[in-house]
Amino acid sequence: MEEREAFYKGVLDGIEDGVYFVDRERRITYWNRAAERLTGYRAQEVMGTACPLVHVDDAGRFLCHDGCPLAGAMQDRAAREVEVFLRHKDGHRVPVLVRTSPVVDETGTVSGAVEIFTDNSMRLRTAERIAELERLALVDALTGLPNRRYLEAQLTSRLDEFGRYGWPFGVVFMDIDDFKKVNDAHGHAVGDEALRMVARTLEGGGRAFDVVGRWGGEEFLSIVVNVGIGQLAEIGERMRALVASSSGPHGPPPVTISCGVALVEDEDTSESIVGRADAQLYRAKLEGKNLVLWPGVDASREGRR
Repeated sequence: MEEREAFYKGVLDGIEDGVYFVDRERRITYWNRAAERLTGYRAQEVMGTACPLVHVDDAGRFLCHDGCPLAGAMQDRAAREVEVFLRHKDGHRVPVLVRTSPVVDETGTVSGAVEIFTDNSMRLRTAERIAELERLALVDALTGLPNRRYLEAQLTSRLDEFGRYGWPFGVVFMDIDDFKKVNDAHGHAVGDEALRMVARTLEGGGRAFDVVGRWGGEEFLSIVVNVGIGQLAEIGERMRALVASSSGPHGPPPVTISCGVALVEDEDTSESIVGRADAQLYRAKLEGKNLVLWPGVDASREGRR
């Protein structure tokens, strides 16, 4: 029996997907090497404990008590496959494809469940893009995101496409709330970690064909293609919610972002569309922060989440 268990453990430790088992109380009973690599948590840190990953959906809704795929698999004995975001030990959110199944013992009783999760951030594609950006000196050194120079070039391209073909796009302008207080209270090294945490969360939370980069300081800009104002606002809200649910005991202090969104208009320039989004961002700051606002929306009615 011990030889068989060692064999299966060796097989699970050799695969690229994260795998862990839980008992009926959702206490972890097995945690493979890929789970360590993808989450930052060593097996000895989590064995016998509740899952530390605090999964959220793309709206930032916590799933531990409502919507947990492991709990659902044990309850109805049905396998599940969902796209969620786990919380890395360092605090940032990682998009993963999760597959869960119940574990049934020889008597037919559900004794636990297994979760298999896969990095869903298209790492190879991102690595290729970043390598090219680095070659062109278009990457922000601190966060690893595209820098302002690259974002400005992308804005010019999107405006050209809008003028030629009428392809719509919009921008989400984001700023970390009260960032100076983070630096003052914890020091600039921790502030830099907070910037990197937000950058990773924004990159993982965006669509593959959109661009998000660091505009400067604690400001970030996402260029979102083929959207109307409603979908653009939803994407901004997803970014806000994911950042608000990031961080944890092993990462930098939690932060929030305020967002202003703007959709391209006729005769727009890079300066004018970013300026409109910036004006909405400024309004979100005045209305209480941790908000997403866009032209015509009432912060007390629709923009506050």
